[in-house]
Parts: sequence; C-alpha cells; structure tokens
Amino acid sequence: MHVIVDETHARVVLSGEIDADLSADLQQATEDVRESGLPVDVDVHHVTFMDSSGVAFLARLTSVTPGRVRLHNVPPTVKFLLEVTSIGTMLDIVEDETTAAEPAEG
Repeated sequence: MHVIVDETHARVVLSGEIDADLSADLQQATEDVRESGLPVDVDVHHVTFMDSSGVAFLARLTSVTPGRVRLHNVPPTVKFLLEVTSIGTMLDIVEDETTAAEPAEG
C-alpha cells in the first residue's frame, strides 16, 4: 500500500489482500489522506481480496476527504463487494487504466 500526495490530490495504491492484517496501515493511510486535505483517488487494480477492513477503510476515506473518493481500475471481485455492501454509492468508479495506474516517481 502506498499513499502519494501531490499538489492537487492524494492517491492511494492498494494491492494484494486488503484485510484485518493491514489495519494499522489502513489507519495510517486514512490519517495521511486526512492531513493532506485533498481529494483522493484509490487504485485497486492489484487487489486480490478485500474483507470488511477494506470496506471500512473506503468508508473512512469518504468522511475525511473533500469531494467524492474515486476508485480506479476496480477488479470484478472488489466491484461485487462494493455493490453488496452499498458502499459503491458513496464512491465514484473510474474505468480508465491510466490515471491511477502510473508508477510513482522517486
């Protein structure tokens, strides 16, 4: 998991299994995004599994950022989870593969 902040927005890149084992990391990412005060994009392209910890993380992001959280490159398993939990109504799903998938420089 990476949080990348630039002048205009924060970007969270999630990969692998997003579950309770990452609770501390998810909390830190929430705090980093909140402190930035910027809109947030979340790239979930490489997420292979997400449990309620991941859903709760996305819900927290919606409450600490201005505007709507945008999810990029959403795999079918994550999209299904967003639909059955109704959290998808709180997020914007972006289908492109360029905006959030670019590697971080540095």
